[in-house]
Amino acid sequence: MNAIKAQCHCGAIKFTVKLTDGLNTARRCNCSFCAMRGAVAVSAPLSGIKLLEGKDKLTEYRFNTHQAVHFFCSVCGIYTFHQRRSNPEECGVNAACLEGVSPFDFASVNVMDGVNHPNDGGGGVMGQLIFKKMTKEE
Repeated sequence: MNAIKAQCHCGAIKFTVKLTDGLNTARRCNCSFCAMRGAVAVSAPLSGIKLLEGKDKLTEYRFNTHQAVHFFCSVCGIYTFHQRRSNPEECGVNAACLEGVSPFDFASVNVMDGVNHPNDGGGGVMGQLIFKKMTKEE
């Protein structure tokens, strides 16, 4: 699979990513942090992310168990990617950071049950978010 160019909003952080299964892994999460963040994430192996610029601008955030590592741009605040708690060898990547991709490109996105995390005996798909573009008549 070819590497996809990606960056934060302001361009201070630039990276490439090799996705696990293209955009087919798109999902959201209902944990308190992800619900507030609101990003659509796609999956990549940890080794599939190559930081090109902005290592000094990358800020990390950990909460609760401190196992998942969420990365943000310290300039514009955009979430770029995170190392998953459920699989530390895998990352979730903000689909909106990928060149030519918008969260509104997805007609539906599975919502994972992060409140009842898989590492705590829960998890799985708990629902779907649906995006339907309105016509001028609607």
